[in-house]
Amino acid sequence: MEYKQLIEELIEFRDSRGWEKYHTLPALARAVSVEAGELNELFLWRVENETDFSKKTRNDIKFELADILTYCYYMCEKLDVDPNEIVQEKLAINKNRHWKFDN
Repeated sequence: MEYKQLIEELIEFRDSRGWEKYHTLPALARAVSVEAGELNELFLWRVENETDFSKKTRNDIKFELADILTYCYYMCEKLDVDPNEIVQEKLAINKNRHWKFDN
């Protein structure tokens, strides 16, 4: 599904519930943070490089990512930016940056 179709469905869903008044940029930014916290909670007390998760845990991770992306999409719509374009733009910037890591 293309971004434009997806955001139309998300907006229709949001508006049908009367939630648009709650979707300010600051509120959406906080929602991203809350959902990111819920994603982090799924990794709490696990071995750092663990990747062998139960089906339920994988599903939980998947849906927390979906929640984060949904709020990010709503923010992109408010800012009138295409998420794929801004990710590509940031990637181009990062390709020209150099990080130093202390080991």
